[in-house]
Amino acid sequence: MRALVLILLIFVALPARSEEVIAGLSQNRVSLTVNFEGSEILIYGAVRRDAPLPEGPLDVVVSVEGPPMPAIIWRKARRAGIWVNTESQEVRAAPSFYAVASTAPLRDILSPDADLTHRISTRLAIFEARTAPEARDPAAFTEALIRIREDEGLYQSRENAVALERDTLFSTRMTLPKNIVEGRYAARVFLVREGEVVDVFETVIDVQKAVLERWLFNLAYQQPFLYGLLALALAVFFGWGASAAFRLVR
Repeated sequence: MRALVLILLIFVALPARSEEVIAGLSQNRVSLTVNFEGSEILIYGAVRRDAPLPEGPLDVVVSVEGPPMPAIIWRKARRAGIWVNTESQEVRAAPSFYAVASTAPLRDILSPDADLTHRISTRLAIFEARTAPEARDPAAFTEALIRIREDEGLYQSRENAVALERDTLFSTRMTLPKNIVEGRYAARVFLVREGEVVDVFETVIDVQKAVLERWLFNLAYQQPFLYGLLALALAVFFGWGASAAFRLVR
């Protein structure tokens, strides 16, 4: 009983949020099939208020982050007329996919402290490893990783891509390319006012291989010998079937 009273007192003592974001997704599950060509997800929502509209402009930032993975970036240099790898930098955890959309450029609506706290911008979403202190200019390696993945469509920065109506209703569309990996993708919606994050909504998008694709993937990596036999048997079967069909036509 005393514990319940204490919890209630703590809850009452907490300051009430004047603005709260409520959001939803057009789909929370993406299936990776053989003919998967990408998927578009609509993220929408509204701002609930328990007090009069605060002063100052309101902005909305939406991010979708894929499973983090380590990466090694190499720097090439010309040696004896050929290009070879000379330096490398390890990144401890870089999102396999990262997209951020906002009502305006992040540099104009988000303070550096808020960005550092929530790691919203692409640059801060990447955790650099310091296992190679001899590497010169490690930030350049991270920027190279960002450029490479932007070219692949895996990193996206979409300014002015969130529609905000009457400081209440918002929506945007996020495109997942065909080369994404499976896993749990974190979707976050930030309410930003005067450079500070006033509320955050978080949910998860499950990206999984379809049943047949998952079975073939596990067979190829866990039992490669059986996978090779299966591929050989299928090649023989379809080769024989094509030959028999050709003889029948003749």
